[in-house]
Amino acid sequence: SITKERTEVILQGTSSPDPNDPAAVWEEFEFKCKPGDLRRRPCLISPYHYRLDWLMWFAAFQTYEQNEWIIHLAGKLLAQEEETLSLLATNPFAGRDPP
Repeated sequence: SITKERTEVILQGTSSPDPNDPAAVWEEFEFKCKPGDLRRRPCLISPYHYRLDWLMWFAAFQTYEQNEWIIHLAGKLLAQEEETLSLLATNPFAGRDPP
């Protein structure tokens, strides 16, 4: 069975030198098929799943200690690794300094 409510892991970054600053602007990394922007058309690729997007759903049911790969993913996003960024729909830091 599938849950009636869906908890989501959202990865965001900021260009602010102080991420604890209340004025810091946080920008979301969008995935290709993971739920996100409500104005975006749903991704339909049945019977397949984008594996990373699918894993993000299951990561929301557990802690990051049970999903160490998500820490590595965040590190690769911070390093602006092109292979990792190609798995995402958008990179809010494209053409700018990394978050």
